[in-house]
Amino acid sequence: MSDENSSYTEVTSTNWFSRLGNSFKGIGTGILLIVAATVLLWWNEGRTVRTGDAIAEAQMVTEPMPSIDKLDRAFEGKLVYAKGSAVTNDELVDPVFGIKVNAIKMRRKVEYYQWVEHSKSEKRTKLGGGEETVTTYSYSAEWVDSPVNSQSFKKREGHENKTRINSENVSWLAPNVTFGAYRFPEFLSRSIGGEKALNLSLSDEQRAELQKAFFAPNTNLETSQVLGQQGASMIHIQGNTLYVGRQPGTPSIGDVRVTFFETPAAEVSIIAKVNGNTFVPFLASNGNTFYRLAMGTQDMNGMFESAKSSNATTAWLLRGLGVVLCIAGFGMIFAPLKVLADVIPLLGNIVGAGTGLVAGLLGSAWSLVIIAIAWIRFRPVLGFCLLGAALTLVILLFIKGRMKKANPASA
Repeated sequence: MSDENSSYTEVTSTNWFSRLGNSFKGIGTGILLIVAATVLLWWNEGRTVRTGDAIAEAQMVTEPMPSIDKLDRAFEGKLVYAKGSAVTNDELVDPVFGIKVNAIKMRRKVEYYQWVEHSKSEKRTKLGGGEETVTTYSYSAEWVDSPVNSQSFKKREGHENKTRINSENVSWLAPNVTFGAYRFPEFLSRSIGGEKALNLSLSDEQRAELQKAFFAPNTNLETSQVLGQQGASMIHIQGNTLYVGRQPGTPSIGDVRVTFFETPAAEVSIIAKVNGNTFVPFLASNGNTFYRLAMGTQDMNGMFESAKSSNATTAWLLRGLGVVLCIAGFGMIFAPLKVLADVIPLLGNIVGAGTGLVAGLLGSAWSLVIIAIAWIRFRPVLGFCLLGAALTLVILLFIKGRMKKANPASA
């Protein structure tokens, strides 16, 4: 359900002096972003190497465990690879909604049908350096993870939010998960995947109790009365969803849907250190810990290759984040130059493109220098190669500057 016709448009203006002052204030933030990026990039390279070394060390000492059917003291204190069924006899219970299941994990997800405000802004630079911002606010009814405060909306009339009940997302973990003759510690139990929808089944009496708890906690209505027009119409069960509202097919503002998921017993493969009748993470000589759980029957070498791949993926994601932060920091430092040139909008666009290019080159070069120095510390050969690439970027930037000086008209 949308309400696009009741959109609200707001126009704000900022003069050139205010923009210039704000851009100079942003220089400090830019410097902080560069510092944060530098710390992140350095830390990430050290983390990547330490994690890789821990994985390699673990791979050299891991021993396959032939059977988990009985405790084998020959493997005490050793890092082992084992496979088998992870099961539990525990019953998990949601104390609010009364849902019960025999499973390793149970999860409750709560969603609210609410008005949501969306905004879209367009900035226009005016002659003289001022800036006009046109912001359009639109409204749509959506399922969201938490109640939305409609008091902060630009257009509150007709978009007031309410909720029929308030609950929260919760997950439960079985305290006793067995793996043959062994017992899983919490960190391994939480690593088990295979979550699926939990089909719900509530009796009329249970739905009546929920109705009384949510809407009439102080009444003494009999079950038969509660199941009448007031009771049964507000609590509905659809597959793995408990719906609180009058018409599940036509949601109204304030309706709530609560979905449940279970993680049943499963076949798993693990790499962990044996400690009595349970397992603990392997502690490498560099202080890093390592363990691994994979769903189904997985090859030991394949599990180690997966760990290495995951480490490399994390490293590249953090490198990318560091580079973006660094470029953004330099962009904020150079922002006053564009604002100064915005007195003539066309000139401001040209200067903005130039400062953006310089920020990109400097941010990339600085990031490569930090990574190269970190690699010289952790990986000397690769580090010197990367440092050479960074110096190439700096030389290109210098050449570009000399070309501009030699041909100012083209700049």
